[in-house]
Amino acid sequence: SVEMSKCQSVMSSSALRALIRKKNHGIENTSGLAAGYQQANVVILHKSLADDFEAFCHANPSPLPLLYRSQPGEWGCPPLAADADIRVDCPQYCVFKDGLLVSRVSSLMSYSGQLQDMVSFYLGCSFSFERTLQKAGVPVRNGETGKEGVGQFQCPMVVTMRPVPEEKLDLVAQITHLTPLAHGGPIHIGDPAVLGIQDVSRPEYGDPVALGPGDVPAFWACGVTGVEAVQSCKPPLAFTHSPGCMFLTDRQDSSVFASTSTPEPDQCPLTFSISQQPLHFSVASKAVVQSIRDLEKIIGEDPGERGIRALFVQDELLRSCLSLSHSSSVLITTGFPTHYTHNPPEETDGPPGAIAIAATLQALQKEVAIVTDHRALEMNQRIMEDAVKKGVIKTAVPLLSYQGNSPDSALYFLCHNGDHKKPRFDHLVAIERSGRASDGNYYNMRGVNIKHLVDPIDDLFTTASTIPGISTTGIGDGGNELGMGKVKEAVREHMPNGSLIACDVAADFAITAGVSNWGGYGMACALYILSLCPIHQRYLHKGLGQPHPPTQDQHQAWAASLPSVAKEEEMLSILVQHGVRSGKTGTLGMEVDGLTFHPTHSDLIIKLRDRTSQRK
Repeated sequence: SVEMSKCQSVMSSSALRALIRKKNHGIENTSGLAAGYQQANVVILHKSLADDFEAFCHANPSPLPLLYRSQPGEWGCPPLAADADIRVDCPQYCVFKDGLLVSRVSSLMSYSGQLQDMVSFYLGCSFSFERTLQKAGVPVRNGETGKEGVGQFQCPMVVTMRPVPEEKLDLVAQITHLTPLAHGGPIHIGDPAVLGIQDVSRPEYGDPVALGPGDVPAFWACGVTGVEAVQSCKPPLAFTHSPGCMFLTDRQDSSVFASTSTPEPDQCPLTFSISQQPLHFSVASKAVVQSIRDLEKIIGEDPGERGIRALFVQDELLRSCLSLSHSSSVLITTGFPTHYTHNPPEETDGPPGAIAIAATLQALQKEVAIVTDHRALEMNQRIMEDAVKKGVIKTAVPLLSYQGNSPDSALYFLCHNGDHKKPRFDHLVAIERSGRASDGNYYNMRGVNIKHLVDPIDDLFTTASTIPGISTTGIGDGGNELGMGKVKEAVREHMPNGSLIACDVAADFAITAGVSNWGGYGMACALYILSLCPIHQRYLHKGLGQPHPPTQDQHQAWAASLPSVAKEEEMLSILVQHGVRSGKTGTLGMEVDGLTFHPTHSDLIIKLRDRTSQRK
């Protein structure tokens, strides 16, 4: 009855267990019961499988946070509850034989003989923090994704979906992050298809939950993964709790404290939208977010007094790097032939930043390629060879050209066989790359049309905007660069010749820097910082596997990939040797955009490295 349900909702966990043992309690689900106390999923296996299953839990703490492992034949669980008897303390159990569900029973007393040789595992459950989320205004549906195996256990990870109002994503992430024994924070926020879930209206477990206006689907690892593990292993006999019918412990729920305390910046996740098609959010700690915002401020210095602050959009560096962190294959483009009367016409801004980005992406095990103008391909290949020889970058980056010979050239360049469901790249980055203006021409900052020197690489960005799963970034310092179409109205209003030169092609993220190279250096540093953020790394791997800090070799490789004064001075020297000139002055010397390498560029690199090193 309704009155009985209200009474049960305020009863202690021990009183509820006593009621459940009577088996005439009317409790069909433990959701919402024993507020303030932890609930547990239960898996009971033969003792010969116990070590493998424990290792499976330790390898996958997000879906299977192990609270207690019993001895064979032990009905109780002293660390979790007094006077417990696992044979009768769950409202309902599942009985499996050879991996098949053969029955659901309210008591395991009739199996007491077999249970003498079996081990009970108690696993954390998200029901523990559900009351706290409900108070926060968050209304659960289940699906499955991912796969992780240890020993005899390998199965898909089951996930729980909750519709969360977008404005409450940070709060929900913060509350649940501090409850690692109840699955911790979300492992994905956004389109379920990213997890391989094709239809959330048909969950494997539980009932469908509809998204309301303004809701975002958020997914947590789920303890029902234990049920899947039992089915995959096919033991002769095994038991689990029936989904929704948990074991109620006497242990206080840590989410109660999490919701009322202020977490330290390193333990405080913040969420950011990184894609609308498909919908995708990412997560990083508050401390890391602040570090990357500091980098963004440093690269936004304007010693050339161009007035670029008018083009600035906060967190474009952060969101671009979060997106890049999720990527596996990145295409970079650069090249601005502003010196149309010289051969080569390229400038020294762009290539150093592109190489810096590529070096860090390589260190992070991403696939990287660079696309440039066909007429400059041989020169860029020689520059790349020299950069490898001089230690600017560890491995040569493949160089491509794109000339757009047919209407569907861009689609076939970006996707295997022109299939938009099979993209070759999941992120495009343009840094100091000539951008197409609204009249179809390409202009330098003086308003001179240089279209005859530029291949239509812009088409790759416009086509990418129609392909789900490909994100784009533009890095610029004047507004006539590819991707800066995102801020074209500000360019037209605030930049010299803005109404003529403004790039009309928008990227998803537009990073404004005092010199475009600085944007590349800042991006490399931000990616390194994200690689050291445990909150981001757990989310990046969707909660699968045991989170580990980077090995010493990994850390050294990542750090060695970062831009340094020595490497960037060497890179600039290589460009000068190949006849590449400073953008603003046309000087064939150690300067970029009219600013000498020492002290302007070298000092800024030192600032970036100093801020980055604070996150080690």
